[in-house]
Amino acid sequence: MKITVIGSSNTDMVVKSNKLPAPGETILGGEFFMNLGGKGANQAVAAARLGGNVTFVAKVGNDLFGQQAIDSFKQNNINTDFCMVDTKNPSGVALIMVDNKGENCIVVASGANNNLLPSDLESAKTLISQSEILLMQLEIPIATILSAATHAEKHSCKIILNPAPACELPNELFNKLYLITPNETEVSLLTGIEVTDIDTATSAAKVLLQKGVENVIITMGSKGALLVTKQFAKMIAAQKVNAIDTTAAGDVFNGALAVGISDGLLLEDAIVFANKAAAISVTRMGAQSSAPYKNEIA
Repeated sequence: MKITVIGSSNTDMVVKSNKLPAPGETILGGEFFMNLGGKGANQAVAAARLGGNVTFVAKVGNDLFGQQAIDSFKQNNINTDFCMVDTKNPSGVALIMVDNKGENCIVVASGANNNLLPSDLESAKTLISQSEILLMQLEIPIATILSAATHAEKHSCKIILNPAPACELPNELFNKLYLITPNETEVSLLTGIEVTDIDTATSAAKVLLQKGVENVIITMGSKGALLVTKQFAKMIAAQKVNAIDTTAAGDVFNGALAVGISDGLLLEDAIVFANKAAAISVTRMGAQSSAPYKNEIA
């Protein structure tokens, strides 16, 4: 089954130190390295490494970062025919700090990602109409996401939205979604319900169902993922591992989830598969570099 990912591509500049700085605080020491990232690109790479038939729709700058990203996509067997080059804006960059517990904080300069416009999707409409799954995130303009979802809906494509980073969404988007995958913070923003446990998470998920979403998966970190449908709610536990970097765990989860669904797994089984992939990713540093291959998942 064809998986189309529409989203962002960034270069991550990462500093690892003993703790994250407080406002106004400078911390000396720490390890610095650069990785390819961006939520869209991370999810595309994760899906491709796990055996998905992936095409990535994105916009990068006419610079070294953009060329390196496209080269990497090709190396990961991703179709890059719809990776566009922006001659006016630089490629996206993310500044990431990671502490010794694997927690992180991130600031993104969107660059070309923010110039991926609805008009850019015209050339990709046939691709979208022939795809079984459309996977998107929120590091590109909302208008572009809505335009892609509107076209995909007409062709019975299953639309998966990972609503990250958190922001308010237009009401007309919800009833187009086969699946939405917020974390606890994101679902709290989308519903106005503060999520502190499984009960409040279930209540928040039901609000999204009422808005028209077909299925809801709330990722809850080391606790696992909560699946809520119109018929039932089920908590699916995460694997226990020693995390060293959680930077792209959610992206790996979403990419793996798309592959599981495209392979015909039930949602519960697709979540088990995605949990396994995410558990491997947090034991490795980096974003795309942390994504596992299919033969690594038992």
